Amino acid sequence: MVIDLHTHSTVSDGSDPPERIPALAAAAGCSAVALTDHDSLAGLAAARASAAAAGVTLVPGCEVSCKASGLDGEAGSAHLLVYFVDEGDHPLAEELVRLRGERLERNRRLAARLGELGFPVDYDAVVARAGSEEGTGRPHFAQELVARGHVPDVDDAFARLLGNGRPAYVPKARLTPADVARMARASGGVAVLAHPLSLALEPRALERRVVELAEAGLVGIEATYARYSVDQRAMLRRMAKRNGLVATGGSDYHGTLKPDLQVGCGRGDLRVDDSVLEALAARRP
Repeated sequence: MVIDLHTHSTVSDGSDPPERIPALAAAAGCSAVALTDHDSLAGLAAARASAAAAGVTLVPGCEVSCKASGLDGEAGSAHLLVYFVDEGDHPLAEELVRLRGERLERNRRLAARLGELGFPVDYDAVVARAGSEEGTGRPHFAQELVARGHVPDVDDAFARLLGNGRPAYVPKARLTPADVARMARASGGVAVLAHPLSLALEPRALERRVVELAEAGLVGIEATYARYSVDQRAMLRRMAKRNGLVATGGSDYHGTLKPDLQVGCGRGDLRVDDSVLEALAARRP
């Protein structure tokens, strides 16, 4: 059986409500699906009820944005997927509350920055696109920029304005990946490095980074990522094996915000075996 360990809902920057994700997973033939909204566990209750009805195992989790700089001149972004954590009283949940508060402040600053640059947006309209202020992120600003005719498409919005280092980019305070890995373990979960090539490191430097994070508690890397080539996936699987880590995988489904990716199959060639979930569960503290 296949599984999908990376999906997003309207709780963060996906276009489908959380209860829709398990239904999509069941339709794709998945035995299990992880809901991994950015910096939030808020969609898990709704997704859990839907998963039970669909006969799919829900893997509770989230995706946490982290600082990427600090080693070998990292210029990319770092994200950790945390699995087997739910809403409740634990260190990660407390930290996510703080991160969401910072996200709200960042969004307001981003709206102001766009206006200063001559690309005004209606903040309330951006929030309406997301469905809630808590779930609002840069993709929703990108959609509003397209709707107002400021840019031709979402990709151009990021390339010209919203991407890291671009004129409208507003940084936010972030934990280090090592912090998140340790916090995940303290909360009863496990941490996996999401789409590792986003760190923008050469393979040897990336492996050094992976080794460093494994020492802090990282248990896996997302090798079978929907947008990676066959060769890239194979390289990352070898890296995971050399370092005793679980090679995981997922679609990174966002609905209409990433229309080329579908739950369970990514671009059509994604296949993550359910044995991967068993391997992750075996690493739980």
